[in-house]
Amino acid sequence: MTTATSTDTLHPPRLANLFAVTPSAPGTQVHSINSMRRKTAGHGGPLAKILVANRGEIAIRVFRTAHELSMHTVAIYSLEDRMSAHRQKADEAYQVGKGLTPVAAYLAQDDIIRTALEHGVDMIHPGYGFLSENAEFARKVEQAGIVFIGPSPEVIDALGDKTKARTIAMKVGVPVVPGTPGPVGTYLEGESFIKEYGFPVIIKAAMGGGGRGMRVVREQSEFKDAFERAVSEAKSAFGDGTVFIERFLERPRHIEVQLLADAQGNVVHLFERDCSVQRRHQKVVEVAPAMNLPEEVRQSILHDAIKLATSVGYRNAGTAEFLVDQMNRHYFIEINPRIQVEHTITEEITGIDIVAAQIQIAAGTTLAQLGLVQEAITKRGFAIQCRVTTEDPARSFQPDTGKIEVYRSAGGNGVRLDASSGFAGAQITPHYDSLLVKVSVSGTTYEVARRKMLRALVEFRIRGVKTNIPFLLRLLTHDVFISGKTWTTFIDDTPDLFKLVQSQNRAQKLLAYIGDLAVNGSSIKGQQGEPGLADDIVVPKLTNPQDENGAPLDTTFPCEAGWRNIIVEQGPEAFAKAVREYPGVLIMDTTWRDAHQSLLATRLRTIDMVNIAKETSHALANAFSLEMWGGATFDVAMRFLYEDPWERLRTLRKLVPNIPFQALVRGANGVGYTSYPDNAIYDFSKKAVENGLDIFRVFDSLNYFGIWSQLRLGIDAAKQAGGVCEAVVCYSGDVANPKKTKYTLQYYLDFVDQLVGEGIHILGIKDMAGLLKPEAARMLIGAIRKKHPNLPIHVHSHDTAGIAAASMIAAAEAGADVVDVAIDSMSGLTSQPSMGAVCMALEQTKLGTGIRYADIQALNSYWTQVRQLYSCFEANVRASDSSVFAHEMPGGQYTNLMFQASQLGLGTQWLEIKKKYIEANELCGDLIKVTPSSKVVGDFAQFMVSNKLSKQDVLDRADQLDFPSSVVEFFQGYLGQPVGGFPEPLRTKIIRDKPRIDGRPGQTMQPLDFKKIKAELRAKFGKHITNTDVTSYVMYPKVFEEFQGFLEKYGDLSVVPTRYFLGKPQTGEEMHISIEKGKTLILRLMAVGPVVEGKATRDVWIEVNGEVRAVSVEDKNSAIETFTREKATAEPGSVGAPMSGVVVEVRVKEGQEVKKGDVLCVQSAMKMESAVSAPVAGHVKRVVVQEGDSLQQGDLLVEIVH
Repeated sequence: MTTATSTDTLHPPRLANLFAVTPSAPGTQVHSINSMRRKTAGHGGPLAKILVANRGEIAIRVFRTAHELSMHTVAIYSLEDRMSAHRQKADEAYQVGKGLTPVAAYLAQDDIIRTALEHGVDMIHPGYGFLSENAEFARKVEQAGIVFIGPSPEVIDALGDKTKARTIAMKVGVPVVPGTPGPVGTYLEGESFIKEYGFPVIIKAAMGGGGRGMRVVREQSEFKDAFERAVSEAKSAFGDGTVFIERFLERPRHIEVQLLADAQGNVVHLFERDCSVQRRHQKVVEVAPAMNLPEEVRQSILHDAIKLATSVGYRNAGTAEFLVDQMNRHYFIEINPRIQVEHTITEEITGIDIVAAQIQIAAGTTLAQLGLVQEAITKRGFAIQCRVTTEDPARSFQPDTGKIEVYRSAGGNGVRLDASSGFAGAQITPHYDSLLVKVSVSGTTYEVARRKMLRALVEFRIRGVKTNIPFLLRLLTHDVFISGKTWTTFIDDTPDLFKLVQSQNRAQKLLAYIGDLAVNGSSIKGQQGEPGLADDIVVPKLTNPQDENGAPLDTTFPCEAGWRNIIVEQGPEAFAKAVREYPGVLIMDTTWRDAHQSLLATRLRTIDMVNIAKETSHALANAFSLEMWGGATFDVAMRFLYEDPWERLRTLRKLVPNIPFQALVRGANGVGYTSYPDNAIYDFSKKAVENGLDIFRVFDSLNYFGIWSQLRLGIDAAKQAGGVCEAVVCYSGDVANPKKTKYTLQYYLDFVDQLVGEGIHILGIKDMAGLLKPEAARMLIGAIRKKHPNLPIHVHSHDTAGIAAASMIAAAEAGADVVDVAIDSMSGLTSQPSMGAVCMALEQTKLGTGIRYADIQALNSYWTQVRQLYSCFEANVRASDSSVFAHEMPGGQYTNLMFQASQLGLGTQWLEIKKKYIEANELCGDLIKVTPSSKVVGDFAQFMVSNKLSKQDVLDRADQLDFPSSVVEFFQGYLGQPVGGFPEPLRTKIIRDKPRIDGRPGQTMQPLDFKKIKAELRAKFGKHITNTDVTSYVMYPKVFEEFQGFLEKYGDLSVVPTRYFLGKPQTGEEMHISIEKGKTLILRLMAVGPVVEGKATRDVWIEVNGEVRAVSVEDKNSAIETFTREKATAEPGSVGAPMSGVVVEVRVKEGQEVKKGDVLCVQSAMKMESAVSAPVAGHVKRVVVQEGDSLQQGDLLVEIVH
């Protein structure tokens, strides 16, 4: 035993204090880590210091065994590996290959040996890859007086070169696959072999392994390029470009035998491994022992492996590899004179430390001394190894690079991990192999081991880089793998393996959003300041109507009783009949749509409806409907709230199964603002009903009902979808004022007659601006009721002038069946009248609504808190405004236009805008004003204010002005025909030579191919795209694409409480966010770092369930400029980088003519080379890269004009 002193030179001084123990009394010995190792090992042999001429996990693997053998360890590293884990695991570490490329540094033989000599190294372990099969290196090591842990240089030379190994095998009678007798220098030299044996063939690197320098060729046209790529890869990976050619066997198994041999000629096997699951000849999953291998075949393979090793005087560890064809005939292919990546599973089934045996054999120990005689070596159970790599299986296994943001590994009984860069913060570069961690599991049976591997892989959480874990999970659950009957091209032959289930990565995406909030604040358009409520919203309890003084009503489950049951069970006609027969007046609550659209810029999020939904199902069980969809909410959900409007519909439907849901629909425009092919509207309506919508409130912004009207199509689409069709008369003017001569009582009665003739179920009166005064309500509703006694009538208004409650009561008294209200705290002003006021007023008549006052107050207590929470979206509307009778601006537009004016710098001219709104309406011919016609008038008004134009100026200069596109399109006829026609000559002056649209625009549009659109969206965004996503895209293509981009970056944020979604988090603030049932993330902002030097980013540290994670966030306020490479576009001739990596060769020049398929350049990533071909023929306009450039996926390479 060696006792260390304070001057022990075997121990790095930097660790002395860390591992020293303070003596309890003078004279007590102080032990270093080395002395403790030697004491544990029980010896202090002469070979005490080992250097591993490798990197990554294999270096760490050797260090661990060496430490168990009481040895001192030395690591080498390249400049690019200076932060790698293997450097930290050794006792000493030194940089090699200064000035060389990342790979060349580990091939710098002389520098590695110099380092070993300078630092007193006794032994060198080459690991696998790099110099592990280089006879010259082994020879130099031994000539330097250092022990090489591996075969002799002569054996490496004989077996490491696969062509020489084949010759040896044939001499001793071991069967081999037909192949060239020796190395092939050029592709022309391989022609004679191809002529004799034909295709397919496989080109192999003579000095290689790990799948590099290998190419399968099936056609003559591919041979030359494949040969050149194999040579190039072999030279890059192994420093030797020698290759040979073999006949390629179809569907063989790959079986290898682990060998150990000592210097006295003794050889044993440690049984076999099945390495058939491969991709690009790179092993992916290995199994030991092999399943479904006949025992006589197994014994023949083991016998031949030992025969080969014995014949060449093999020493140390090695692997004899064989192919087994479908007739169970085996063929020797090579011996790898080194440790293998998959050696771990042999260790698991035999209990033998192969690396320890390597070191001890190299030190002169015999197999017998180690107790490794064949009779004593047994196997137990099964083991499986999976190689987790930083490759994206969804993109043809393109290597991914970047920083590992989160790393949580597996563990537990029977799970072994061998890793290097497996930690948060590790930087994955394109310079080396993509292996991240080897996962090895063992079990009593193959099935037990398989299930254990599945469990282990599921436990991993790796964020920041893509991994192949989704692919491995798919592979392990495939029937072929379960049966244990795989073959070497199984992955290539089984496209079904690529139906991947991707990890949602929800936590890390959420952190990115929280981090962005911490650095930049909220980016939600229209938000002014922070949310007005920092506390949790209290959900009220409802009193029990059976016992108001007893326990509260149980709202654990939604109420099942309600008007929707009639729609579901009996259909729309029966529902309309029941509504008409109801003795009182029903209400529609607009809180979930129009109320917040009018007051809070449509910014109400789904979660704040969800939290009160079940209570609402009980409290408003007798309501005619809840308006909760359509209108502006559809696009705003995606555009500003980053939510799926269809998911809102589905989610709320489950929580409120009893109350009909209503949506505002713009006729043939659906929920969009433009024209669509007819089948798009029918498709939208059908999907809306399937996802939970009941009532379509269909309107046309101009009340246009010509033969090809937009309204007629919307009505038909709603009815065909099985929904309740409520056709709308948009109200403007004043039927009680004889001076108003355009929109008279007779005009409205005639319009109603046309709608009734279409077979509508319900009539809606939509007073968008709040112009319907009580007397006008009595006249209009009374006249309609008299003419159509069986027609249900639904009246909607806004309270801008403060008279809406009186008008709703008057409408009810005149025969209306349904009136619109909003919960008290979300009512008034530009919203609807107060629910409490209207319901209580009607309660004292025979027209009661069936809604309890106590329930209204309970809901109101919730919405009072919500209104405070969303105060950052409040418009500056403090009181009623009877000027609406002059400008006739819709309630929702009133607040939105006020905000838009502020954004355009016109906020101080609000009064002027209201005046110009009147003039713009007159210029348009006095329109019915509701979205989108109201937007035309609003844009027109702002245009006039911005350009200081009077009404006369517009009339005089219309043929010279550049009007807003919405104004031009209106005058062209894209919105339909206004009542009384377009004013001339203004129309002609504005549209000039643009076409006039006299019919319905969508009528002449080609039907959409929804299947094709879905396939294109899936190709662009992933397989999560659904049929309703297709409809969202059809309605709002750009908005949908931006929404998908947001989801990819930040994930689904609809589950995040609003105060955390909108509010800038405070340091130390604890946030509880439930991402799904039973899964809650507890987040705490720890710190926000300074701007990173040279970048416009900050690091933000957030604690997640007690684990601190860091996210890098762009500081949008930083003045630092960042260099960004030009990205390829969707144009066919715009050629982008297919993966991240380095350009190793550029084959074209600007101006050069190229054919489709010509190679433009060659990229390399993680030692894998890929040729980038021309997608089209043409001439090269630009080449924007050069050799040595580092690229990200999608960066522009070449631009071809075709």
